Amino acid sequence: MGSLSFEKDFEPSAVTPRGLAPPGLIVNGDFSEMMRLKVSSTPTTPRKNLNLSVTEPGKNDGPSLDCTLMNYIDTLTQRINYHIGYPVNICYEHYANLAPLLQFHLNNCGDPFLQNTVDFHSKDFEVAVLNWFADLWEIERDQYWGYVTNGGTEGNLHGILVGREIFPTGILYASKDSHYSVAKAAMMYRMDFENINASINGEMDYSDLKAKLLQNKGKPAIINVTIGTTFKGAVDDLDVILQTLEECGYTQDQFYIHCDAALNGLIIPFIKNMITFKKPIGSVTISGHKFLGCPMPCGVQITRKSYINNLSRRVEYIASVDATISGSRNGLTPIFLWYSLSAKGQIGFQKDVKRCFDNAKYLKDRLQQAGISVMLNELSIIVVLERPRDHEFVRRWQLSCVRDMAHVIVMPGITRETLDGFITDLLQQRKKWYQDGRISPPCVASDIGAQNCTCSYHKIDFIIP
Repeated sequence: MGSLSFEKDFEPSAVTPRGLAPPGLIVNGDFSEMMRLKVSSTPTTPRKNLNLSVTEPGKNDGPSLDCTLMNYIDTLTQRINYHIGYPVNICYEHYANLAPLLQFHLNNCGDPFLQNTVDFHSKDFEVAVLNWFADLWEIERDQYWGYVTNGGTEGNLHGILVGREIFPTGILYASKDSHYSVAKAAMMYRMDFENINASINGEMDYSDLKAKLLQNKGKPAIINVTIGTTFKGAVDDLDVILQTLEECGYTQDQFYIHCDAALNGLIIPFIKNMITFKKPIGSVTISGHKFLGCPMPCGVQITRKSYINNLSRRVEYIASVDATISGSRNGLTPIFLWYSLSAKGQIGFQKDVKRCFDNAKYLKDRLQQAGISVMLNELSIIVVLERPRDHEFVRRWQLSCVRDMAHVIVMPGITRETLDGFITDLLQQRKKWYQDGRISPPCVASDIGAQNCTCSYHKIDFIIP
């Protein structure tokens, strides 16, 4: 019961050979490699992910409802220890205490700071969560506005929309390693978009930013600053970006900065005071289901209160005003976030951050000692390594892969035991893939740097510290 099978029809996304542009890619357009257009309209066969017998509602020719659900729960329980490729804290401890809330429909429609005529909401919890983050990111409570979103993408959409409303003719700048939702925002809002190059570690190329700012000097700048890139965990340097704006002649009334801190917004503040509204930033967003953990996707978006009037509209139907993206919002998520923040506290976060950094370094060192190409950025818990050669291995460990890279995100619920199991499995499989050294692993120097690559060409200079 609950066994997992890797279906034959599973096809991971194809890797495009370098130098070839796939169909639908705008090479010289505004979105460059960040935007892929129309996917082939050829019908595809439904892909079965898990070995579950789920019948269509209303049909009685399959297992009972309870049996189907128990099978699903058993499968997920088995898969927890193999979830290492995506930034989700899936070890959530408070579900039993909060389960009684599922009997209520909770809808936080409209502005979280204004009540409306319906009592089934959790805005008091929502404001308490927002106040906690306002303190963390150093903005006075009477100076901010925010809400609990449905995830990091909505936070990016909202933050960039605020910037667009302040500067309707502004140009959106984002690095090529920014989350894909940033390019999505540019497309949705019909914004002019400048795609900034990224360095080998994933950080924004500030010289390219400077060149493009000077090129567009006549228009305001809306800049997406990534505090921890999706794949490599690189952190764009906010201070360098602010200095670059100043050097290019942009005053504070000519730019808006949105900080996408989806994963790192609850990590970096406990290491380095980098995310703060004491600097001229416009908004910050995080994903609540990532480092903190929540059974459903959610996020937190905070901006300056003086900016929100550009978006707020009175809605008589709900007896409130609304400046959110989604309107109706999950009323359960603020309570889950509030409970976790209250139970964990600052000391709990500091312990989680330290453990994750220690475990990420442990994984990186173990892989490096085994002669595997690997990279770990400063201030990151994302370990980037050479892409496994076998689709079933990628699927078993639920890895995210880009080009010749894969990564492991060392979240709070990932133990040394899990990492040891991954390392052992990887080393065993590599013997088969590379025939005990008769075949050389691929060169990934262009992806993670020559100093991190252990291919036959670069390993001569490879020295284990």
